[in-house]
Amino acid sequence: MSKQTTLDTIRQLGLLSVLRGPSFDLTLQMVDALVAGGVWGIEITFTTPNALEVVKSLDRRFGDQILLGMGTLTKPEQAAAAKEAGARFLVSPHCEKSLAGAMKETGLPIMLGALTPSEVILSRKLGSDVVKLFPGSLGGPEYLKALRGPFPDIPIMPTGGVSQDNVSDWFAAGAFAVGAGSNLCPTALAQERRFGEITALAKAFVQAVASARSPVGKL
Repeated sequence: MSKQTTLDTIRQLGLLSVLRGPSFDLTLQMVDALVAGGVWGIEITFTTPNALEVVKSLDRRFGDQILLGMGTLTKPEQAAAAKEAGARFLVSPHCEKSLAGAMKETGLPIMLGALTPSEVILSRKLGSDVVKLFPGSLGGPEYLKALRGPFPDIPIMPTGGVSQDNVSDWFAAGAFAVGAGSNLCPTALAQERRFGEITALAKAFVQAVASARSPVGKL
């Protein structure tokens, strides 16, 4: 899959599930539950135990059925390792030159984290295909809307603070896509083996995204 195709797919899906799983096995089961609910964009963070092995296992299991990436990259060497494991996109919570360079060298779509206007511009200059607005909860949709004023051509994806209740506000503010963590897939539900509830949450979240982006939902 080409870089542009991956970016187009992220835009089309509109939703990435950001997973910091509690264990190898539970993370795999969390992804199973999300996929059953129609969530196809999966970001496994490096803070997940055995994260690279998790991605390798998911890549073998799902292949192109899902769009699989890795997030919370904080070290340059993690970029090549993530690609080798099977990641199709890479995400960092911050923008830093050496890390950005290593991520860019993989040829995969990259998302560097930014919060301030200066960081948004720096992230873009360092090669970020999509700027990750993090933590989105600090400013909310109104802050994204304000950023879109001077930066209308920079694709921005908020992560942190995205919920079913406000997802329509994020897209109305101009989000390229959204990244959702515990509001989409609560760790507590996985630890309690309540995977059916995760699937139900996933279905509701996917519907909320679809409604937020439909012409009717924008009336």
